[in-house]
Amino acid sequence: MNDLLPLISRHGYTLLAAVCFAEAVGLPLPAALAILTGAAVAAYGNLHIYTVFGVAFLAMLSGDLLLYFMGRVSGWALLGLLCRVSANPETCILRSAEYFYRRGKQTLLFAKFIPGINTMSPPLAGSMKMRLEQFLQFDALGVMFYVGAYSIAGYVFSDALRAITRGVRSAGFAAEVVFGAGLTAYIVYRIWVYRKYRLLDVIPRVPVEELARRRVSEEGRSVLVADVRSHGYYDADSERIAGSVRLEPNNLVEEIKNLPRDQEIYLYCT
Repeated sequence: MNDLLPLISRHGYTLLAAVCFAEAVGLPLPAALAILTGAAVAAYGNLHIYTVFGVAFLAMLSGDLLLYFMGRVSGWALLGLLCRVSANPETCILRSAEYFYRRGKQTLLFAKFIPGINTMSPPLAGSMKMRLEQFLQFDALGVMFYVGAYSIAGYVFSDALRAITRGVRSAGFAAEVVFGAGLTAYIVYRIWVYRKYRLLDVIPRVPVEELARRRVSEEGRSVLVADVRSHGYYDADSERIAGSVRLEPNNLVEEIKNLPRDQEIYLYCT
């Protein structure tokens, strides 16, 4: 098992840090798989388990801090950008905001374990002006739980990888096969989900100017504008389109039943 180093060992802690940082800032890379592999390699003696934990921890925390500060500066604009590359762009902000509004700062403790929420939580915290020390406290704990869980799992179950590589020419090649197969399956899955939800882009859209013209024309009585914003609607200084109705995004199934059938319905959000 020690003749050739596995892939993650061959490229050192740099690869581990790069994958963890990349996932933290929103790129579709599997940090969990990298941490598992790094911890398993540490069990073989090629890496140090505490260094694996430390490198992964600092890389993910650095990525979170970057998104936190970008969220403070750009607000919800960054969230929209991140959602465009997410697996489910249509529900990305809605789902993330719902988690954050419901659980507040405690969301940061388990966000890393929830796809989509893991990337959105830091910029959400920044856009909501959460204090830096408070963000660091909860986010660091959340990253520690995440990295610790996969580090322990990889280290404890390293014998499973050893069994898989038994009879293979080299441990390094076997680790490359396992890591590569897992990475390929993950990327294929993300592409499939991304393409699936991108089909929603065929939903017709209308420019603001065109909608305003229709509302003041003779056909204006047949036009209904609905506000489905997932955030900001109840803020004291919130601006709304005059004459629009409110549809709660968390209760759309029931809300839609009450909409008139003889009107053109236009939805708007942020």
